[in-house]
Amino acid sequence: MNEHTIRSVVIVGGGTAGWMAAAAFSRFLNNGATTITLIESDEIGIVGVGEATIPPLITFNRMLGINENEFVAATQGSFKLGIEFVNWTEVGERYFHPFGSHGHDLEGVHFHQLYLRERQRRVMQDISAWSMSAVAAQLGRYGRPGPEAQFPLNQLNYAFHFDASLYGKYLRGYAERGGVRRVEGKVVDVAQRPEDGFVTSVTLADGQQVEGELFIDCSGFRGLLIEQALKTGYEDWSHWLPADRAIALPTTYQGEPDPFTRATAHAKGWQWRIPLQSRMGNGIVYSSKFMDDDEALATLQANLEGEPLADPRRLAFTTGRRKRAWNANVVSMGLASGFIEPLESTSIHFVQSGIARLIALFPDRRFNPVERDEYNRQMQDMFEDVRDFIVLHYNATRRTDSPFWDYCRTMEVPESLKRRTDLWKAKGRLFREGFELFSTTSWVAVMLGQGIVPEEYEPAVDALDEDRVGDALEQMRQAILATAERLPTHGEFISMTCAAQGAAPKPPLPEFVF
Repeated sequence: MNEHTIRSVVIVGGGTAGWMAAAAFSRFLNNGATTITLIESDEIGIVGVGEATIPPLITFNRMLGINENEFVAATQGSFKLGIEFVNWTEVGERYFHPFGSHGHDLEGVHFHQLYLRERQRRVMQDISAWSMSAVAAQLGRYGRPGPEAQFPLNQLNYAFHFDASLYGKYLRGYAERGGVRRVEGKVVDVAQRPEDGFVTSVTLADGQQVEGELFIDCSGFRGLLIEQALKTGYEDWSHWLPADRAIALPTTYQGEPDPFTRATAHAKGWQWRIPLQSRMGNGIVYSSKFMDDDEALATLQANLEGEPLADPRRLAFTTGRRKRAWNANVVSMGLASGFIEPLESTSIHFVQSGIARLIALFPDRRFNPVERDEYNRQMQDMFEDVRDFIVLHYNATRRTDSPFWDYCRTMEVPESLKRRTDLWKAKGRLFREGFELFSTTSWVAVMLGQGIVPEEYEPAVDALDEDRVGDALEQMRQAILATAERLPTHGEFISMTCAAQGAAPKPPLPEFVF
């Protein structure tokens, strides 16, 4: 503690992003001097940034000391082992992007290189047969690996499906118990220092003025502070990711929830399917240049499995990012910082990542520009890496059944993605750099799933005996299948450990660690 310590942090906007930030700050800025205030208005609706997540959220929850079973029950959640992609390469084809690894390496050679050589020798199953998460998902099974779990159970990685509004409510309780002060009100004016634009206070509709030294903009697409006040600018990526509309429509469903998200490509967009304990989350993502709103809604309604539980919610967006996520003394998070469509469930992760990086580079009252520049560099790198991964799904298609897919298939892609794809096509090589989110397993799953098969494999593979490698791969596959078959069903696991309030829990199966 010294004279330069930030004394007041003001978060403008609630929702998932705002309350994630508030909860994290209440835990990691609990220094006895820094106050945290969150301003939100019940008059302003929030955009649920997603019901599906990716595995790093486990780390976020654990850092806050959140009990996982309690959290899943409170958010009516379920578990997610990956994403099934249907009709993306061609109509009728499907593949699985799993969490966790494919098999394991041998003598320093990547598993996917071993697989590429083996598939030249004989007819092979899809590479997902060597993924613990993928096989368990296909069987509708799930079990949380214990800390001492061995191969292959230790490779079962997971994330969550949940009600994003309930997650925000859950974190609000956590944050308020940690000392965060919530102020009800709508921001109508922003005061700035004339010499550098730093925000000094915001004024609410009732005349109340809230002062702060560091402001977190979680106001959604409008970017109340980062854009409307600071004029930061926005980098538009819609020429690479043309989808700019979404419609969400929850439905009833019967039976156990699947432990995976499904993304089904249609002629002019794609549809998500996210199973929760209490309902099915559905929605369609599309481009207004290729399909109007009425046709999109009709397409979604024609492909629902249950009865609607609410009116359709419509969302318009422009894919891209704020040119600077941190400008002056304002850090934008969530939709205020940018948006990449929910194909790989990254929206909540962008919030989490922004929070983690801000805590790591937390400023003092002098606001050293070196810290701000480094934060912006890291966030830009992450946004661009995720952008490339999403673009790959659209560009690497053989579909020719609509102008939408013709555009995606023939468009120019970012140079960074072209370099990565060219390296993969030659000998199946993949290199992760900087702050990349997606693992080698993720890139391999989508590259092969979208039909991009390397011309050759890496020469180092030939240093390993063919028969020995073939036997090892078969042993891995059998071990994964046998282990997956012993797991509880997804529904059984939820009932035993984290059923939402009102559901009767079942006794646990003794042979598994929960």
